[in-house]
This record gives sequence, C-alpha cells and structure tokens, in this order.
Amino acid sequence: MTASPSPSQATEFRGPVPKNDKPLDEQQLQAQTWFATLRDNICAEFEAIEAEAGSDARFEYLPWDREQADDSSDAGPGGGGVRGLIKGKVFEKAGVNISTVDGAFSEEFAKSIHGASENPHFFATGISLVAHMANPHVPAVHMNTRFLCTTKRWFGGGADLNPPIPYEEDTNDFHARMKQACDPHDPEYYPKYKKWADDYFYIPHRQVHRGVGGIFYDHLELESDDDFARHFAFTQDVGRAFLDIFPKLVRRRMGLPFTAEEKEQQLIWRGRYAEFNLVYDRGTTFGLKTGGNVDAILMSLPPEVKWD
Repeated sequence: MTASPSPSQATEFRGPVPKNDKPLDEQQLQAQTWFATLRDNICAEFEAIEAEAGSDARFEYLPWDREQADDSSDAGPGGGGVRGLIKGKVFEKAGVNISTVDGAFSEEFAKSIHGASENPHFFATGISLVAHMANPHVPAVHMNTRFLCTTKRWFGGGADLNPPIPYEEDTNDFHARMKQACDPHDPEYYPKYKKWADDYFYIPHRQVHRGVGGIFYDHLELESDDDFARHFAFTQDVGRAFLDIFPKLVRRRMGLPFTAEEKEQQLIWRGRYAEFNLVYDRGTTFGLKTGGNVDAILMSLPPEVKWD
C-alpha cells in the first residue's frame, strides 16, 4: 500500500483532525477520513438539536498531541487527537472525540492486544462518543468505531443506549436500527453483536447491565484484500445508523417535563455508568495505557453524579 497525504490536505473538515506524525497508508487514511467526517456530521446534528431548543451551544474542539513514554523504543511523537465537547440545554455534556495514534505498547499491555504479543508496534484511529443528557427522559448514549493495526488489522466498535428512565419504544427503535445496519452485511451479525454488547456492558459487582444494550463487535480482521472494503462498509453503516436513530430519540423526549425525583434517579443511575467506565471499559484502559489525553479519555464520565 502506498502512503497518502494527511486528510487535512485532501478534505475540508468542520473541526480539526488529528496530526499525523508518520505517513498513512491507503487503508489508514480512508479510516481516519471517515471518522473525522462522521464526527463532523454528528456534531452538526447535536448543535442543530440545541438550536431547536433555543440554545446557542456549540462544540469546542481541543487538539492534543501524544508523546511516547521516555522508556519506549518509539519515544517521541505518536500522533494525537481532537476532543470535541458541548455543554448545552439538551446535551448536559457530550463528547465526540477522534484520534489517530501510533507507537509501541508496553511489553505487559501488548500481551492483551490482538496481534501485538510478538510485535508491540501499533496504529489506531477511531471515533468515540458519549452523551449525557439534561432531561432524564432522554437516554444517554455511547458509540465508538475504530481501526487498529498491529501484526493484524481489524475493525471494532458499536453503540449502546443507556436510559435512566427506559422507554420500550426507544429501546425497540434503537435495536431495530442497529439490526438494519447489520443485516445487509451478515444476518448473523445482529444477534451475535447484540449478545456481545449484553455480555460486555455488564457490571459484575452490581449484577446489572449498564443500559438496554445495542451492538458491540471487535476483531473484524482483514484476512484477504476484500476484507477491508467489507468491514469498513459495515463500520460506516454502524456510524450512519447511530446518526440516524439517536437524534430521533432525543427529539422525541427532550421536551418532556421531569420531576426532582426523576432527576435524582438519573444522577444515581449515572453512578453505575461511571463505575463501568472506570473499572471495566477496555477503551478507557487502552487510552490510558497508550499515553492518550486524559481529559479526552475521561470525557465519558457524567458531569454530575450521585451515589446513595
């Protein structure tokens, strides 16, 4: 594969894009460009919702650079990312982050990463989103998709709904849209990835699920030349499905009145969300173990939370 220019040289983006310290090959560039494009579309939609609610809240973008640890064989620049954050009338706190990083895992952490046990060098690009809503009737949500390269290359990601006050209609519509994204690629994807989400987004010490689920997939590996196009198309469809369904759910619920008791219920529920992300979430661990921006990694935590 041939090296390609940075997407910032080829495509106009709404917000900043991660800085590339090394040339990207064709697959890496296509993935990075898509994640930045998806970021732009999601942020524009979230701002449109804020405007409908009479708010002028906008995303603020903060680029960050990653440095390899001094004791790493790859000490020096290692890519970076852009944290996008909005705090408004509807979105109490929503973060939409993109990143492109490369370098070498520590010897111990490499053992836990697909394809890195024999060679610790890696490349990763992706988008990660968490939205905590002001109205407890509006579900919180998480979405991320990513492309990783070690001695193997693969896509992973998913989206899951986290309502403090669940509505069966919202849960059904969210799952139906995720299934619609999966079915054209493989009829076994949705039941498989739904179960994976149910198993993954579970808090063992509480013996409860984090939310009402969605889909979660990983290690969609590139074993042939055709696999990149197939798995990339699926990953794009997951992103488009999220962009289609979640704003519909927000608009459906954001005008509902709520009580002090319902807000209290939301704050206590957020404690479960924080516990999962700090104790069990693999993305949080990956970011912290690879020298990512701490504020960008922990943007998933809710702005206000209560343990009772």
